[in-house]
Amino acid sequence: MSDFSAGTPVPVRRRPSFYRRNKLVITPLLFIAPAFAMFSLFVIYPIIQSIALSFTQWQGIGPKTFIGFDNYRQLWDDPVFWKALVNNIYWLVLFLLAPVIGLFVALFLNQKVFGIRLVKSLFFFPFVVSQIVVGMIFTWFYDPSFGLIAAIIEPLGWTIPSILADENWATIGVIFAGLWPQTAYCMILYLTGLNSVNPEIVEAARLDGAKGWRLLVFIVLPQLKAATFIAIVVTIIGALRSFDLVAIMTEGGPYNSSNVLAYYMYDNAIFRYRVGYAAAIATVLFMIMNVYIAWFLMRLLKSEKGSH
Repeated sequence: MSDFSAGTPVPVRRRPSFYRRNKLVITPLLFIAPAFAMFSLFVIYPIIQSIALSFTQWQGIGPKTFIGFDNYRQLWDDPVFWKALVNNIYWLVLFLLAPVIGLFVALFLNQKVFGIRLVKSLFFFPFVVSQIVVGMIFTWFYDPSFGLIAAIIEPLGWTIPSILADENWATIGVIFAGLWPQTAYCMILYLTGLNSVNPEIVEAARLDGAKGWRLLVFIVLPQLKAATFIAIVVTIIGALRSFDLVAIMTEGGPYNSSNVLAYYMYDNAIFRYRVGYAAAIATVLFMIMNVYIAWFLMRLLKSEKGSH
């Protein structure tokens, strides 16, 4: 029997290209690459540059002088730095009132009555207003001569101190100004969360005799866990990066009593020409934020694992 296949060339299978073999990995990376390049250029590189600057003495122009950890040693002995750090802690503690107040405002607004949409829009208003406008409004409120608070309590025979000029009250006054828009934001989060609360579970709990605080704590709040988590995260970040209201209302005064880390960094860089020192303050604030972000990511991963 003759072999007809003798002499016929056997087709050689070409190996798939590198891209075809790895396209499930490469294709997403190609889509991410432009965004990652922009992120690296405008976020990662400035962070690295700022950390490098913290080891130098520089006035913003001219040559930089490497001084090692001297800026950090000065921070350790700087009473204004410690005052700013303590004020940031005050911001952190008092700002956590925003999720609590926002929850109760959301519960109040979560009704089907005539005109409730108008009331909701009035409560939502502080969130869309610029921080500069908020600062100016509260500066007028606190004014002891013609402010709203003075106009309310003076007929009662009381006098109001100059809050923003008092070392003991300036920080509290600025924080309460910041609570106004922050509470509005938390209210929006809770209003959104209340729309996803299962009414059947609520009705079943009411039939079993649950009402008031018990209904809120054991039935409603567990269903608002996601909204609460986001509200607390955003509030803590807002407290740590507080700057605009301090800049508008007190400029860190009087006598640095209302200073915070972000404004103290700005003051040293722009007005005192101590860019290296300002970079050291920024690095410390960045490290504090990193601790919190690491905790946040760990909690997020735990919640994701628990949901599967």
